[in-house]
Amino acid sequence: MNGRHIAVIGAGAWGTALACAAARTGARVTLWMRTPVPDGVRELPRLPGIQLPEAVTVTGVFPTHADVVLLVVPVQTARSVSVALEGVLAPGVPVVTCCKGLEQATSLLPLTVLAETMPNRPTAVLSGPNFAIEIAKGLPAAATLASTDLALAKHLTSIINSSSLRLYASDDIAGVQLAGAAKNVVAIGAGIVIGAGLGENGRAALITRAVAEIARLAEALGGRAATLAGLSGVGDLILTCTGRGSRNYSLGIELGEGRPLSEILASRTTVAEGVLTAPALVALAHKMGVHVPILETITHLLSEKLTLEEARTLLLDRPPTLE
Repeated sequence: MNGRHIAVIGAGAWGTALACAAARTGARVTLWMRTPVPDGVRELPRLPGIQLPEAVTVTGVFPTHADVVLLVVPVQTARSVSVALEGVLAPGVPVVTCCKGLEQATSLLPLTVLAETMPNRPTAVLSGPNFAIEIAKGLPAAATLASTDLALAKHLTSIINSSSLRLYASDDIAGVQLAGAAKNVVAIGAGIVIGAGLGENGRAALITRAVAEIARLAEALGGRAATLAGLSGVGDLILTCTGRGSRNYSLGIELGEGRPLSEILASRTTVAEGVLTAPALVALAHKMGVHVPILETITHLLSEKLTLEEARTLLLDRPPTLE
């Protein structure tokens, strides 16, 4: 071990995977779990088939000190968990949010939530085209770590980077967070297209034009459209909008095949963040005065305000515009 301590908050599939990745850096890793498994259990329920490395200790107690804390809980619970964590975590310990989405009640991005719950604490965001099971197995992957403090982003990248998970530093927190949130919504739309038998051309068109919408919104929030061409943008979209291992894409496929959303959600134990992110994302776009017809249409399909045929007509029968 290298003497470093990386704490991971949240033992879902992604948290478990990041704990495995953190152990490969040579650090001591603590993995916080709401209901810890009994001593000796090294396989967690959200990521079956994966044995935790020896360097990982599962606990139900929040850390007080660490070189870095990875916050890996669903974005809808990030506020309550971060408030509790802030009450015990030593000042100055950086927290990296690893969740993708917007808080439904406020349309706030994760780092904006942390600015309210963990004021004056150094924070960053980790996002990229990563399936949990592949990260846990140590298959090659890459991601972006962004902070308003680029020096901090570079420092944290050096701590978490490993031979199987390559990290790139950025200071575009708006672009990275928005891309990570929006791709889940776009993935649902891409899945609907394929599930409904509308073809690969339709999926490619939807993804490409959605990128343009996300870029406009990112710029309105102070981000850079160029970030959308990177790992947290196009990289994540390619993975999430084409791989059946994507929870949001597979949900969209089932919707396109005609299965009711309530039935799909009831049959799942994992979270498809795009369902809750969609209305919050559209609300944010309206607030910023950004036109997002594709994101709006996906949101209306989820809320059953439109049928699939109505959505198709709405999008394709619009007057032609400049690209």
